[in-house]
Amino acid sequence: MTPFDLREPDSLQEAISFLDPQDPTTRAIAGGTALMLMMKAGVFQPGRLVSLRKVSRQYSQIASADGEIRLGAMATLSDLAHSPIVRRELPVVADALPMLSNVRVRNVATLGGQLAHADPHTDLPPILIALGALIVAAGPDGERTIPAEELVSGYYATVLAGNELITDVRLPAQGSRRASYLKWTTRSADDWPALGVAIVLDVDDNLIRDARVVVSAATDRPTRLTAAEDALRGGHVDDALLRRAGEAAGEQVDPVSDARGSADYKRDLVRVSIGRGIRQCMAGGPS
Repeated sequence: MTPFDLREPDSLQEAISFLDPQDPTTRAIAGGTALMLMMKAGVFQPGRLVSLRKVSRQYSQIASADGEIRLGAMATLSDLAHSPIVRRELPVVADALPMLSNVRVRNVATLGGQLAHADPHTDLPPILIALGALIVAAGPDGERTIPAEELVSGYYATVLAGNELITDVRLPAQGSRRASYLKWTTRSADDWPALGVAIVLDVDDNLIRDARVVVSAATDRPTRLTAAEDALRGGHVDDALLRRAGEAAGEQVDPVSDARGSADYKRDLVRVSIGRGIRQCMAGGPS
C-alpha cells in the first residue's frame, strides 16, 4: 500500500474543504469496508483520505417527525437494524438488514458509504428507491436533494460531485403501504445477491392503487421497472395479474451476465420474483 495523506476534520464543512473534485485519488472514508478492500487489492491508490470519524455523531442520528424518517448518513447498518424507529416505521428495511453482509461489516459500514459507493449489488438502494427516499448531499455551495433513483449514474458511479458528501436520507414512513424485498444469492444467504427485488404497494383491499418495483444486482444500477408498475396499477391481485407483471418486468429488465448467473437466468429470475414479492407484500412481510 502506497503512502497517502490522511485528514481527520472536526466538522462537515472542514471535511468538504479537504475534498478535491479534480483529484480522483482524494476520497472521503467512513466505515471503509469497501474502500479498504479496494486499497488492499490495488484497485484504488489514494493520494488523500478524508476521515469522517470525528463528524459522525451529528450525522448518525435516526429520527422521525411528521411522518418523515431521517436516516443519518453516518449511521451504521447495525444502527439501522437496532433502531426502534426503523423497526416501527420502515419494517421492510428492518427485515432486510439481518441478511446484509455479516455482523462485523454491519457494525462499521455506513448508510452514506453504501449509497456513495454505488455497488449495484448492495441491498438498501432498491428498497429506499421503492419507498420514495430522497438523498441529501452537502457541498461547498450548500445542500441539494436528490431522488434516490437518480443518485446512481452507472456502474460504481453517482451524480455526486467530488466535493459533495451525503448527509442524510429522508423518506416517508412505510405506513399502510405493503412492502417486500427478495434477495437471491448463489452462495451463502448473506452474500451479494444475484438479484434483489424491492416492491412497495399501495393497496385497498385487493386493489393495487399504486406500485413501485425496483431491481438491483442483476443490472448495472438499481432500476425501476415501470412496465411492471403499469401492469399492476389498478389491478386486482390474482394469478393472471402476477403473470402479466412478471412478463412485463422480464421484457423491460436489461440484466448483465456475471459470476452469479447469465443474463437469461436473471431475466427468468426477475419474472418469477415479481409474483413472489407481490404475494409477500399481500401476506404482510417475509414468511
